[in-house]
Amino acid sequence: MMRTHIGLAAALVLAPTAAFAAPPAMEAETGMGPALVDEHGMTLYTYDKDTMGVTNCYDKCAVNWPPLMAGDGAAPEGDYTLVERKDGGMMWAYKGMPLYLWIKDEKPGDTTGDGVGGVWHVAKP
Repeated sequence: MMRTHIGLAAALVLAPTAAFAAPPAMEAETGMGPALVDEHGMTLYTYDKDTMGVTNCYDKCAVNWPPLMAGDGAAPEGDYTLVERKDGGMMWAYKGMPLYLWIKDEKPGDTTGDGVGGVWHVAKP
């Protein structure tokens, strides 16, 4: 009987946490004005060769532009949706556009990836 009560109490404590999970990105001020950043404050980018809900950045591209991956159990919330990658992993998108980090940004607020190849852009809120 005691185990049942403990299990029920644990479920009640954990349930609100899942319901109020933090969004995958937030808005922060960068050298280019307001931008979307990850939980560490690193600037997020979009890629012109992607389409709504589809990522086209794999292999060397994904090494230089790591996708903002979603953890197990992640669920769409508001403007944030999930995009399935070829390997079955899920990544975050904002208003349908997949989100990436740039390997050469060194500290929060860096925006060195904006304009790279004419196809990468700071993700704006």
